[in-house]
Order: sequence, then structure tokens, then C-alpha cells
Amino acid sequence: MVRDVTRRPTILDVAARAGVSKSTVSLVLQGSDQVRPETRDAVRTAMVEIGYVYNRAAANLRSASVGLVGLVINDLRNPFFTQFATTLQMTLAARGYATVIANSDEDPALQARLVGSMIEHGVAGLVISPAYGSAGATFDQLARTGLPVLQVLRKTDPRTDLFPFASFDYAAGSVAAARHLLERGARRIAFVGGLPGRAITQQRQSGWRTVMAEHGLDTVALEGKPTRAFGMQVAGTLHARHPEIDAAICFNDLVALGLIAGFARAGRQVGTDFRVVGFDDIEEAAQSWPQLSSVACDIDRFARDTAARLLDWMVDARRPAPEILMPVALVTRDSSIAPCPCAASHPTRIQ
Repeated sequence: MVRDVTRRPTILDVAARAGVSKSTVSLVLQGSDQVRPETRDAVRTAMVEIGYVYNRAAANLRSASVGLVGLVINDLRNPFFTQFATTLQMTLAARGYATVIANSDEDPALQARLVGSMIEHGVAGLVISPAYGSAGATFDQLARTGLPVLQVLRKTDPRTDLFPFASFDYAAGSVAAARHLLERGARRIAFVGGLPGRAITQQRQSGWRTVMAEHGLDTVALEGKPTRAFGMQVAGTLHARHPEIDAAICFNDLVALGLIAGFARAGRQVGTDFRVVGFDDIEEAAQSWPQLSSVACDIDRFARDTAARLLDWMVDARRPAPEILMPVALVTRDSSIAPCPCAASHPTRIQ
């Protein structure tokens, strides 16, 4: 008999595969010591072979007034992702849903285990900002469940019919940043940060590359980890080896803040001698010295919209559009414009 691969495997399927009774499978799932080790191994092997995931909380959740939603984030240390997770959790809480939040730490294997655990504990839906790498195990097990699942901020599985994707229009953001720097007189604009080969790095670079090509200008990309430490390191490199470069668009605000700190150590004035624009516009961008210009992504609105799309899907079976890109806006501050000597500068928002 050919098994219907579109149907979620059941405990009966496991029993049939392992050649044991349903009650024996139940004992294995409960961790009972009444089952012989070889039988327990056979049951667990059958579970893996047919893709069965034990959902111990599903029965309780079906009758409960409060649902459970899973949220897996690739890097919760980054304040951009932390803000997204916080706003999403609060928005879902207002609708009576509890959120289980996990950090995959850019580890696809850990991500697969976290997702499996969330499925097992009965989440009604899941939002994932996925780790890069081999994520097939994660999304294949999600596909078998039929759960509402949204990919956000990163798209690592192309099946947007199954896993709708939403993010920001990063290319438009780097176009705005590059044009702004050229208008301020910069001519050698580097792109700093972002790991090579990753889609999000390419997206954030793409607008900058387009604008530089339109003006017949060379491009220099200094790629690396999206961290303050890397920004500080690159500041030293630029100061010592690339004095001709007079501006930078950074992969994110963390890199940009590190770049500003590194130039301060070298005695180079950011905003006049060297102009910097970051990405994301985290809260600290407006609190740094000098204040950091940044491509603003309205992460709070994005999180609320993500919650609304997931709830529509879970509650009313309204599947979201396969792909959504939200607009961004360039916020200019002192790091890319020389401050007026007679008055405090004010940030300008450019759509």
C-alpha cells in the first residue's frame, strides 16, 4: 500500500511501520520502561522514516481558549530581531496567544530541533526568521504538519506557496543611501559588512551597486560579520589602506556604530571627513555620537502585520500572499551630513 505523503503521519502509521501495537507506540512516546530497548529503537526508527512528530499538547490545545505560537529567530542578540520578537509576542498576546520564542543562533541543525520541539508541544502556527545553511530538514518537517508557517526577513525555502515570505525592500534602501551620499559630495562609497554569498547581503548591496554603476564609479565591498567588532576592524583598514574612500553604507547599524567608534579612535571625523549610513534604524542609531543616518525599517509595524497575517491564516484559513516587501525610508542624521555650527541638526526622513 502506498502511503499518502500529503497526510500527516499518525500513531497508527508508526505502529504499522514498526510492526507493533498502537499501545506499544504510546508507551514509547511516554518514555515508559516497560518497553524492551530493541522495540523502543524500532518504534523510533519508524517515526523517523515516516516523518512522524509526537504532538503531546495538541489535544489540550484544541479545547483551550489560549493558543500557542512558535517563533524561531536566527539571532536574538541583534536588537533588530529582538524588537521584532517583542512586538510580535505582545501583539499575539493581545489576541490571547502565548508565544514560544527560540534563538537558533545561525545553526540549521539546532533550528530543526527547535522547530521539532515546538511542533511536538502543539503550536498552532509558526513564524521563522531562518538560519542560513541546509534548512531542508526544518521546512520538510513543517510541510508535513500542514501548520501555518511564515518566513520573515530571510527566505531560505523557495516554496512560498507553503511558507509565505515577508521582508523589507532592502534594494530600494541602498539606492536611497547611495544617492544621498553622492549628493553630499562623496565619490568613493564602500559597502561594509554582511557575509559573502548570502541573499540578504546581495539585496542590501544591490541598490548601491546600481547607483554606482549609473555614475561610472568603482565599488569596494568589505564583507564580514554584521557586528560592531567587524565595523571597528574595518575602520582601521579604511584609515590605513583606503584613504581615498570617503563614505560607507553599512550592512546594518551594528557595523556602522562599530565603524564610527573605530574612526573616533583614529581621530577621523564622521559626518565631515567620512560619511556613514547604516541599515535598520535601531533605537541606538539616534543615540550615538554622532547620530547615525540609517535606512529605517519599521520593524514594529512589520511585526504587527506579521501577527495579523498569521492570525488570519490560523483562525480564518486566509493564506497570506506568497511574498510581501514592505517599504523603507532613509533617515539622515549627523553621520552623513555636516552638522550646522549654529544649531542642532534634525533628522530628515526620505521616502
